[in-house]
Amino acid sequence: MKRILVLCSGNSARSQIAQAYLHYFADRLKPTEPIEVYSAGINPKGVNPLAIQVLAEDGIDIANHTSNPVEDYLHIPFDFVLTVCDKAREQCPFFPAVGQRIHQSFPEPSHMKGRDIDAEAKLTAFREVRDMIKIYSQEFIATHVGANQLASTQ
Repeated sequence: MKRILVLCSGNSARSQIAQAYLHYFADRLKPTEPIEVYSAGINPKGVNPLAIQVLAEDGIDIANHTSNPVEDYLHIPFDFVLTVCDKAREQCPFFPAVGQRIHQSFPEPSHMKGRDIDAEAKLTAFREVRDMIKIYSQEFIATHVGANQLASTQ
């Protein structure tokens, strides 16, 4: 069984989105072994409703996801630990049985500059980050799980 952990600072948006897409693309494979995808945060903040909304726009439901501390997963032997923000990379704890640690930083969509950002601008930021993570997740699964087995998602 291949196990993937996606780690960010708050486990509210980026890691939740990445977990959903990694799972989505892994499900389209015909893997010889099962694939499990988890997400966690250095300091969990709860799943951001805008992350739920932008994934629902793409047909993925994470409404029942929870925001979990990384300490809950230290006992699991992961093949990959993906850090999706610089803070998570810097504060990532030691996992005794990790195959690979990979870092790819994505912007935090909820940290918009200025205080007068309207709801549509926030939603646009979440959509932009969602799209970046979607592309990365598809490429990650193709590269690390099985490039020849990935079914068309178009």
